[in-house]
Amino acid sequence: MYSDEAEDTMRYKAVVNHEEQFSIWPETRENPPGWRDAGKSGTKAECLAYIKEVWTDMRPLSLRNSMAGTANAHS
Repeated sequence: MYSDEAEDTMRYKAVVNHEEQFSIWPETRENPPGWRDAGKSGTKAECLAYIKEVWTDMRPLSLRNSMAGTANAHS
């Protein structure tokens, strides 16, 4: 039987990539290529709460920049 998330005692860290997309990763593991620490570690719930707070625009950075450039061109 699998342990449920309520019993998850693993420590995680929030990580972010070059597109400013967030994820969680086990704290003891090396970050996957292209990802860096976002400055938060703790329980899974704590890391997910942090990501929910800081990741307010789900669009990748390149799309946000492209859309901003298009909007500025029409101004």
